[in-house]
Amino acid sequence: MAETAPPASPPRIFAPSRRIAARRRALALQRLPDAPRYLLEDMIEDVEERLSFLRFEPKRALIVGDWTGTLARSLAARSVEVVEAEPAMGFDEEAPYPFDGFDLIVSLGTLDTVNDLPGALIHARRALAQGGMLIASFLSLGSLPRLREIMMAADAERPAARIHPMVDVRAGGQLLQRTLFADPVIDQRPLQVSFRSLERLVGDLRAQGHGSLLADPGPPLGKAALERARRAFAEAGTDGRTVERFEILTLSGWKK
Repeated sequence: MAETAPPASPPRIFAPSRRIAARRRALALQRLPDAPRYLLEDMIEDVEERLSFLRFEPKRALIVGDWTGTLARSLAARSVEVVEAEPAMGFDEEAPYPFDGFDLIVSLGTLDTVNDLPGALIHARRALAQGGMLIASFLSLGSLPRLREIMMAADAERPAARIHPMVDVRAGGQLLQRTLFADPVIDQRPLQVSFRSLERLVGDLRAQGHGSLLADPGPPLGKAALERARRAFAEAGTDGRTVERFEILTLSGWKK
């Protein structure tokens, strides 16, 4: 069966330069004590559980986006040859990979901010060996509902684009089928985190590489808008804490 070609001109939602800068900033912030990394840790734990459940023992794996090195160390301990790649260091998921022949490719928290997601999935599939498996996890539709409401309140009569559009479960399934992955599995799980301040929520997002990467971002919040945002954050909480929800979408499929 012929592979589907990626769109000639995908819409430009994200600015690649801002994406690289945001991930480099996150890498720097991760060196600080008590840096937040709960989103990536959740994704890594889920991947390890999937591999254990499937009893899948790859010989060669590519790990994209795990700046902790946790998954690479875990696989290496099982005698898996591991290659690590990071967008902040120049790895381009929207271009043909410079290596191939992997039994397993894992992408963690990166594919939600590429402009050409179908093309990125095609490149990943081509880098797999026959019988190889892709597991891709990233934030999806339903994430950050509180922050969306807070930004709407802050912008008042002039709402601006603050949070990028996200993929939902149905679209994820369609993408795997479109890019010819066999036996696709698509699921979504919530992760809830409570915050004492708007600044801490925003800080956690930046430290984990999930700040705004839009090619056409809204204007900075002025003093009055920032005060409205803080007030909306407090009003959304209970006992000094506001709970935010993250929805993690995981796509997996095989090259057969």
